[in-house]
Amino acid sequence: MNRTIFLDFIEGKKKCAKVYEDKTTFAFLDNNPLTKGHALVVPKKPVDHIDHCDEELYISVFKTVRTVSGMLQNSLRPKRIALIVHGTEVPHAHVHVVPLYSGKELRLAAVNRKQASQKELDDLAKIINP
Repeated sequence: MNRTIFLDFIEGKKKCAKVYEDKTTFAFLDNNPLTKGHALVVPKKPVDHIDHCDEELYISVFKTVRTVSGMLQNSLRPKRIALIVHGTEVPHAHVHVVPLYSGKELRLAAVNRKQASQKELDDLAKIINP
């Protein structure tokens, strides 16, 4: 895997606003936030996709997500916390932890979506889990 800016943050080679760190994970504020307090949680080990983490690292990442979520909830008092595993901008697994203050910041319900039929869902479920 190629070196990413996240490794520079983890190793202190580039400045970031760190909010949490343990032996396997690192969390910092996004420098282009969706909302106030938008943080990223990353494994210290460079892994491209979150599902490429071994089970122990995957659990560690999500324990840190829970910790950071609680920190944001306690300090900033948003209505909710959104979790997004998107990861297309930087090829280093990461989870966005996004405070939602109005509940309308992400507007997933507003996206033009086609209602799936039950048959389409059942057929797809059989493909996913034959």
